[in-house]
Amino acid sequence: MKFIGLIPARYASTRFPGKPLALLAGKPVIQHVYEQVAPVLDAAFVATDDERIYQTVLDFGGKAIMTSANHPSGTDRIAEALEKVGEEFDVVINIQGDEPFIQKEQITSLCRCFENSHTQIATLGKPFETIEALENPNSPKIIVDNNDNALYFSRSVVPFIRGIERELWLKAYPFLKHLGFYAYRRDILDEITQLPQSSLEKAESLEQLRWLQNGYKIKVARTEIDTVGIDTPEDLKRAEVFLANQSLNAGK
Repeated sequence: MKFIGLIPARYASTRFPGKPLALLAGKPVIQHVYEQVAPVLDAAFVATDDERIYQTVLDFGGKAIMTSANHPSGTDRIAEALEKVGEEFDVVINIQGDEPFIQKEQITSLCRCFENSHTQIATLGKPFETIEALENPNSPKIIVDNNDNALYFSRSVVPFIRGIERELWLKAYPFLKHLGFYAYRRDILDEITQLPQSSLEKAESLEQLRWLQNGYKIKVARTEIDTVGIDTPEDLKRAEVFLANQSLNAGK
């Protein structure tokens, strides 16, 4: 099978305009993402609607594709980018352009899901470690069935653990945090980008619920590695500390 990584990256952002070009340890965030992804897959491209991001990627030796500025979601953006690449790939990996710490093992975990011919879409889940993180609505929770297919994603804490003190919930149930990386079979990507918004998607503001509500299966691969997404300038500062700690640990 041939795998392609597509990295949607927009300059416009309510909380952090220009974040793909923000410098992290002397390199743009988008370069960190690209360099983590490209060696693992058969091909990798940044999909952007901004000439500055496009040129930056070319300048550091990466590959990029200009896409429309009118896409309602990153999924629509990568669908257009895939058409423009023009080559045939079996599986498309969607890696967010603000995730500079995605690891090789996480990408290969997504790829391995497609060894099963029935897998349509795959994503990543990581066990929650604290109640505070569990209760954060910006960290969606995943409910899975016994075959690790997603049953539901929610910003609320689900399931509700009846009869147990809330502080003990993590010991009572293996709550899973959703990490926003996706992989799709090529034909499935074509199909899901034609779907209208669903009622559950609108309620939770989670695009993946559109796919579930329309009967598509999402396989959930497990990872123990957390990522540091960059949504705000404060996140960038935390990422700098994270990188510095990694360097210190590597030097020991």
